[in-house]
Amino acid sequence: MILIADSGSTKTDWCLIDTNGDRKTIQTIGINPYHMNSIAIREVLDKELYPFIYPDKVKEIFYYGAGCSTERKCQTIDNVLHDFFNLASIEVHHDLLGAARALCGHEAGIACILGTGSNSCYFDGYEITDNVVSLGYLLGDEGSGAYMGKQLLIDYFQGKIPGDIIEKFNHQFKPTVETILDALYNQPRPNRFLASFSPFILENIHHSYMKELVTNCFDDFFRINVSKYNNYKSVNVNFLGSVAYYFRDILQVSAEKAGIKTNKIYRSAIDGLIGFHAN
Repeated sequence: MILIADSGSTKTDWCLIDTNGDRKTIQTIGINPYHMNSIAIREVLDKELYPFIYPDKVKEIFYYGAGCSTERKCQTIDNVLHDFFNLASIEVHHDLLGAARALCGHEAGIACILGTGSNSCYFDGYEITDNVVSLGYLLGDEGSGAYMGKQLLIDYFQGKIPGDIIEKFNHQFKPTVETILDALYNQPRPNRFLASFSPFILENIHHSYMKELVTNCFDDFFRINVSKYNNYKSVNVNFLGSVAYYFRDILQVSAEKAGIKTNKIYRSAIDGLIGFHAN
């Protein structure tokens, strides 16, 4: 059996493929070695994956994960997986390579992730040859759910949000400076906390304020990230992630304004990765 994993900071999609080509999909919480230690990662496997999978039957694993950007972080994931699936051969890669393989296959293009966080790369059809560095939710993540949530909170506490949106926001979240700062500085996964406001943004996307906020976030992503690739106007630019998928109408308008040619927009990489490895 082959197991393919596409892990972001919020959720992980797993797909088990048997020798007949039959598939079983499982979803667990996200795994990120920057925010979780080996014990926490193993707990996810034990509680959320083990009830659906017999580890000894898995022979190959292709894992693509958020936070697997250095050899050390990849090794953290690899060690936990080898301990859990002790008979399998395992490959651990950055989720950006997973996005590129899922979106581009064996064609050259630019692959972008817009979910809880954001990232991008140029893929030549075989490997990533250029990557504009993603600086995470504190210093970057332009165009992501965390970035949108951060802008919304800044506008809220600076009194820049229209009254009708403030009324809805107060009713749903009842925010205070103390609770927001506690979530950002004292609680785990502050990036997910910031991104948790993106469904509220989507619910009110027809409001001119929200549409402008999302547009500005995507404009920042194209200006700061995508435009840094030399041939960004001459190749297809593809997108992966819930933010890209659910805000795709605004994303495409922002891209067109920047002279960017959009192609595939997927919510999840897993289907594309299944096709890539099946081939």
